Amino acid sequence: MMNFDRTEEQQMVADAARNFAEQFLTNKVREWDETQYFPVEVLREAGNMGFMGILVPEAYGGSELGYHEYIAIIEEISKVDPSIGLSIAAHNSLCTNHILSFGSEDQKKRYLPKLASGEHIGAWGLTEHNTGSDAGGMNTTAVKDGDHWVLNGSKNFITHGKSGDVAVVIARTGEKGDYHGMTAFILEKGMLGFTSGKKEDKLGMRASETAEIIFDNCRISDDQRLGELGEGFIQSMKILDGGRISIGALSLGIAKGAYEAALKYSKEREQFGKPISSFQGISFKLADMATEIEAAELLLHKAAYLKNEGRKMTLHSAMSKMYASELCVRVANEAIQIHGGYGYTKDYPVEKFYRDAKLCTIGEGTTEIQKVVIAKNILKD
Repeated sequence: MMNFDRTEEQQMVADAARNFAEQFLTNKVREWDETQYFPVEVLREAGNMGFMGILVPEAYGGSELGYHEYIAIIEEISKVDPSIGLSIAAHNSLCTNHILSFGSEDQKKRYLPKLASGEHIGAWGLTEHNTGSDAGGMNTTAVKDGDHWVLNGSKNFITHGKSGDVAVVIARTGEKGDYHGMTAFILEKGMLGFTSGKKEDKLGMRASETAEIIFDNCRISDDQRLGELGEGFIQSMKILDGGRISIGALSLGIAKGAYEAALKYSKEREQFGKPISSFQGISFKLADMATEIEAAELLLHKAAYLKNEGRKMTLHSAMSKMYASELCVRVANEAIQIHGGYGYTKDYPVEKFYRDAKLCTIGEGTTEIQKVVIAKNILKD
């Protein structure tokens, strides 16, 4: 028999995330958005709460939670500020999880405790200027030189590209286009030849730092290689499977935040002598929003269940990411419509949800790439 109720632990985790958001984010959302300030100190606080090492085993200083709890944390934080939800999601699912999943025991002991505590902020580099969805065509190279590797090239659209302390980077070690010709490496801030470049000026998610990272004859020892030679791209695809759940959770938080704001407003705003929620045109919008949010949540938790069980979940992570990300754009759009002219102003939170939502259909695999993944999987079967 299926049980859709949260466990006591899951509810406690969700409550802790909600309290964290109310305490540290609520009064700063607009200021950070307008100034594009990346609040590293708040991520340190998230580390104190156990939110920076959600999936990391306790042996490495993490919270050792599962994906249902992970969704709850990202969702609750994103209902208040999606930018911070994005940063916490990227730190956990990409950099930290890559080291956890494919690192040697020495690498795990060296990097995971500081990442899990929030002392170190993680970045992850796959995308380049000319290779977005076509990651196999990357130009960044790593050339073997004795017991070292020399990296040259750049990555862009990197979350925490300037402020990150540790970065997992995928570089080409073989022929271009060869999916077994790329290798992952761990880099640390301050390594000679490893610098950051342009910080992006973005439509939304403005408090989450996105920047270019550059490698200019960056020389690193072979013990910084992450996993086997030539397996970097294969590793990345597995990491993105789980990462899609986190972007789905981010999308769910945005959708719920926008929906709850619209629901509240519709009950308070009066026209023709009664609340606008009493008009069928508005109530039907709310009904559609609520139903689709429920569907997205169920899809996400099915993917989380499969991930927790160690079962193949590529299809369901792609489905849940695609559906939830497109949904949050629709919900944010309708939330503005329900607010009318006020929704277009910064006096209400829905205009920011609207701007933040769009990234979810692009980051960690566009909607179109999710459809490619889904189609491949259903046709294969």
